[in-house]
Amino acid sequence: MASLNVGNLGEYLREQRRNAQLSLRQLSEAAGVSNPYLSQIERGLRKPSADILQQLAKALRISAETLYVQAGMLDEREREREELETRGVILADPSINERQKQVLLQIYESFRKENGLGAEGSESAESTETTVTAGPAGKGAGTGGGDTGGDTPGAAGGTDVTPPSH
Repeated sequence: MASLNVGNLGEYLREQRRNAQLSLRQLSEAAGVSNPYLSQIERGLRKPSADILQQLAKALRISAETLYVQAGMLDEREREREELETRGVILADPSINERQKQVLLQIYESFRKENGLGAEGSESAESTETTVTAGPAGKGAGTGGGDTGGDTPGAAGGTDVTPPSH
């Protein structure tokens, strides 16, 4: 059987499967795809449908769009446009504040990087990393993992927390 020029997709799927620490059989069961068919996809002998790619993406916990691009079903420019639209929607949302928007964009970018889609040199994602690790609750929450100035009553000294003895 001749290769259908989907070798990159097959190699990418194999890499994602191994990163997820799944055997071929485990992925085929999780995605509802036969083991021999999945093997043929990984070897570049079969070109799966968009539905099959979606099932595989869900089982691998990665973006279906990533697999569509790898399979040549989704143009890279279209994917970039969708990314910009996603960022635009987040930035335009009046129900969340600027800090929340930046945190959300940083999380979005981290997921994209995890799935092999991260934008190189993303300034906004890097600049919000400190915000995310500093503590999720906002002003003076003191939940950043260290002493944040004693804004949690009684946490700094043992005498305030210890009950009196009778």
